[in-house]
Amino acid sequence: MAMPQNSTRENGFCFAQPLDFSCPCPGPGEAGRPLAAAAGRDGHSTALSNGITSSGAASPSESCSQPLCSPAPAEEETPLEEGIKYVSAEGEELACGWGGFTPGCLQLCNTSKGVLFFLCVASFLQGMTVNGFINTVITSIERRFDLRSYQSGLIASSYDIAACICLTFVSYFGGNGHKPRWLGWGVLLMGLGSLLFALPHFTTGQYEARSAAQVGVCGGNQSLPCSQAASSLSSYRFVFMLGQFLHGMGATPLYTLGVTYLDENVKTNYSPVYIAVFYTAAILGPAAGYLVGGMFLNIYTEIGREIDIAPENTLWVGAWWIGFLGAGAASLLISIPILGYPQRLPGSQRYIVMRVSEAHQLKDGSHKKASDPDFGKTVKDLPRSVLLLLKNPTFIFLCLAGATEATLIAGMSTFGPKFLESQFSLSASEAATFFGYLVVPAGGGGTFLGGFLVNKFKLRCSGIIKLCLLCTVSSLLAIFIFFIHCPNMPMAGVTQMYDGSALPGGHLNLTAACNAQCGCLQETYSPVCGTDHIMYYSPCHAGCKRVAENLRNGKKVYHKCSCVDKALLPGSGKAEAGKCTSSCAKKPLLLCFMFVVILFTFLSSIPALTATLRCVSDRQRSFALGIQWIVVRTLGGIPGPIAFGSMIDKSCLLWQDQCGEQGSCYIYQNSAMSRYTLVAGLVYKVLGTTFFIVACFLYKPPPPESAPGSSDASENGTSDLQEHKPSLPAEEDL
Repeated sequence: MAMPQNSTRENGFCFAQPLDFSCPCPGPGEAGRPLAAAAGRDGHSTALSNGITSSGAASPSESCSQPLCSPAPAEEETPLEEGIKYVSAEGEELACGWGGFTPGCLQLCNTSKGVLFFLCVASFLQGMTVNGFINTVITSIERRFDLRSYQSGLIASSYDIAACICLTFVSYFGGNGHKPRWLGWGVLLMGLGSLLFALPHFTTGQYEARSAAQVGVCGGNQSLPCSQAASSLSSYRFVFMLGQFLHGMGATPLYTLGVTYLDENVKTNYSPVYIAVFYTAAILGPAAGYLVGGMFLNIYTEIGREIDIAPENTLWVGAWWIGFLGAGAASLLISIPILGYPQRLPGSQRYIVMRVSEAHQLKDGSHKKASDPDFGKTVKDLPRSVLLLLKNPTFIFLCLAGATEATLIAGMSTFGPKFLESQFSLSASEAATFFGYLVVPAGGGGTFLGGFLVNKFKLRCSGIIKLCLLCTVSSLLAIFIFFIHCPNMPMAGVTQMYDGSALPGGHLNLTAACNAQCGCLQETYSPVCGTDHIMYYSPCHAGCKRVAENLRNGKKVYHKCSCVDKALLPGSGKAEAGKCTSSCAKKPLLLCFMFVVILFTFLSSIPALTATLRCVSDRQRSFALGIQWIVVRTLGGIPGPIAFGSMIDKSCLLWQDQCGEQGSCYIYQNSAMSRYTLVAGLVYKVLGTTFFIVACFLYKPPPPESAPGSSDASENGTSDLQEHKPSLPAEEDL
């Protein structure tokens, strides 16, 4: 018998799925007795709502005009101990499988933990690809395809552009549709994007690095044919942008429908933990991408080909494409089980009954419209849905706060490895691995810890926003560390004159008396480190006349360098291939505070997401997340990498020169890079703090009587920070 709907409140009793109580009806003499008063054989009463047991007292079910069950034939009666049988309003199949193929072994995965596992794998692959591999290989792609930083920033932003275009459509129709199918097809599309991103490696010619050995040392043949094909390589940025576009389209359902699918199928107080685990996997993905991608960059891009330059050389291009092939294949495989899940998990209906609304209360009461079971099923309800969200100030300011955080996260995740590479004079692979070591404990730990704190202290919506505010203020204080920076390693003709005197800013002077007779070319950049701990543009610019192999570390060593070691005998100087090692004393302090900034930035991510889910009506959760992601990406994710890329370009000291055309940047000015990072960090952190403060002050919780069938003060919302909710039996907790 279907339970009638009570539409007078939005407390969880209004749901589209009626309950089927498979139990014998009371006899004529028991017609007026409440259902829960009929105890089972074990003597325990049947639990309803949030752990509150029904008794002879008045309950919300008394407003129903129909009995809870009707007489059934004797052969169809079931014992009371079998409890409540959950069925859907449309009678859809709740088994796990594909079409008619639903083997029993698959039903072991048809649980909230099974869904969590596959969604975690999908989010791990998405994070590893989009926020790991791509950010790791940015420098290599710039070098291989002659791109500038703002162009690589546009590649990174293409992901968010695609997401913005798809979010409204996916979150609105997917939120009321079959979520696992949207998720599965999205992961499949993401895999195709990864394969497309690796395609330029196979469609271009072999990479030809102009090493010093090919050009020759001082006095050697310095003539090089100008490669006319080099300039056309930058057109491949459109292929990368298309691959990123597919990544964005595929990942759109993952962080909107995936989050709400988890939230709908677990207990309310366990939802932050499930979502935190899901997002922790998404954070560990980039960390794995940095570490694995850094390993791949130590392999030369043309596998199997002999090359006489080392990974430390700035002309080196690693095997950036391998990770995308693996991640693409894995995404195609993981989409298959996700496509097999039902629209809702078996037994999930009891969590709808238990849910207590914490939606922001609008003065005109229009928020109650979203409680209508038929609301949001047609396109004509779309404008009204948008209007309801726009009238929710808490939701709006949480979106704006998320946009400020996303700008910094997107910018620093894209160019963070490049920042470390410049500050500490590292190779691209070393910088990517270093950044991965920072992101693993700080980003992953902060994400999980945020969800754990919300669950541990049973924070309600207002308390969650205050936690976000505390985290933002903490990271704001830590970001002042960018006042300090590591000095540039001295480079003759770039940061200083050959005689050690200051060089006018923005001017290169690579020619000196010691190398005037060498006929060196500026197109050939192959830095060497002299025994005087000064870098030189190339062995030729250092005046080196002989080359030998260092058997200890495999690096080339150049002898008789006339520009090195003026205090020694003329021509006795030596230089080693690669950049000089930085011995910056501020390195531990800078890394420590960067860790703190990353930790507190990610610590607020899950609480902010949980607050967004709680400050809107249940039926608008998927759509609210979609609108939030549009705001976050439009104001944060898209402009973040582009703005940071342009900012980093402004701090460039030495640009690549290819036949008169400007290529990628070779050397950045560390002080300018730190200064720009500090200004950007302060602006966005101050804005984020302001938005969280306003969201906290404008939030209006539901009145105490909005909790269904409960008289407990903390359950009804009078407790601002905590709620004390009776637990379900152990077998229903997770």
